Amino acid sequence: MADEEGGREREGDDDGGYGAGQGDQNMGNELQLLPGQSDEEEANEMEVEEDKSKRINFDPSLPTSHAYLGSDMEEFHGRTLHDDDSCQLLPVLPHVMMMLIPGQTLPLQLFRPQEVSMVRNLIQKDRTFAVLAYSNAQEREAHFGTTAEIYAYREEQEFGIETVKVKAIGRQRFKVLDIRTQTDGIQQAKVQILPERILPSTMSAVQLDSLSRCHLYLSTRPTQRQDQHLQCWWHEYQKRKFRCASLTSWPSWLYSLYDEETLMERVKRQLHEWDENLKDEHLPANPIDFSYRVAACLPIDDALRIQLLKIGSAIQRLRCELDIMNKCTSLCCKKCEDTEITTKNEIFSLSLCGPMAAYVNPHGYVHETLTVYKACNLNLMGPSSTEHSWFPGYAWTIAGCRICANHMGWKFTATKKDMSPQKFWGLTRSALLPRIPESEEEPGQQRSPLLCL
Repeated sequence: MADEEGGREREGDDDGGYGAGQGDQNMGNELQLLPGQSDEEEANEMEVEEDKSKRINFDPSLPTSHAYLGSDMEEFHGRTLHDDDSCQLLPVLPHVMMMLIPGQTLPLQLFRPQEVSMVRNLIQKDRTFAVLAYSNAQEREAHFGTTAEIYAYREEQEFGIETVKVKAIGRQRFKVLDIRTQTDGIQQAKVQILPERILPSTMSAVQLDSLSRCHLYLSTRPTQRQDQHLQCWWHEYQKRKFRCASLTSWPSWLYSLYDEETLMERVKRQLHEWDENLKDEHLPANPIDFSYRVAACLPIDDALRIQLLKIGSAIQRLRCELDIMNKCTSLCCKKCEDTEITTKNEIFSLSLCGPMAAYVNPHGYVHETLTVYKACNLNLMGPSSTEHSWFPGYAWTIAGCRICANHMGWKFTATKKDMSPQKFWGLTRSALLPRIPESEEEPGQQRSPLLCL
């Protein structure tokens, strides 16, 4: 998707994370409405965009395939995993301004000569590079990050410029020890791979092995989430699982707060509110992978995401994610801070990755895009286009904040009448700020970036 034209002339502009060349189409200071848009049509943008009860017939596998990058990409198999706590020297892509989560897909379009050369060298080796999580993007300061492994690759020439198109996936978290810049401009980061701490079961200290056969196993669980017996089944499962809590001085509910299965079930309930058609078998069964999948779907700002990236335990990560999902009521413009754009009740999934995934435009800028039914306080700019659409069958139109003109994302409109939803909004995470009700904060006390700690 082309946000604006002329992105390649602004290679040194780090503020172009939401798009490139914004001055060419008046994205900087003033955001114009679509030509001929009446006040009545403008007011209709505030109304519900789609009947949520209507079944979605869009193929959710299309966005995850990133078909706009081309269908003839060379694919690689296998994976590269480094030993926990080991020190590695990894190259860094300097213009990738994204906090990558392990398991998250990272699409890239690279055209700078040093980056193209770097990727070619990686293909001949272990295909792994470092993605830094910049805590201060302006000062290029980073203390943590994630390794990324290339699994699909394609080279081509556009307008006489060599271009590399890449699909990579996040693998392991790391701590940055040192960063040095080579003579060719490519950075090399010395990093320490951070381990995942697997905590024992909350009842392991008091659970008798002879009682383990008294448990209800997950295989007996009702297959349909709407099944009327599910609530009774889960209550009985919890009762038997924590029956040994009566041998301790603590109540059973306290143990359930740190139980990975219970936490995963509570998070799944939230995810099913976003996507009624979501099936549990499409979600990772491993608590570590599941916690990372949820982290990649949360429309939170960088301050919260980097805190999640620092956590080395799936249980604690799930607790924080659940806290965020429960407390964040709406999303605002990050630049205005007080201008509400949408609420969490409008979030829905149009991709197998969940309600939010990363996509790249032709100018090389990566956008983590959140899909919502309804958005407000937005103006549209320019005509709609189907070129390079991240959602095949939908035309996109650039949308900006009505108050400050900050680029917020796009409005997507179906090109066929039989498609559902007929229209929705794609909001870029970099422009969003989660809102927590003031009543939940103590007066005069600044909110901690990590809500559950």
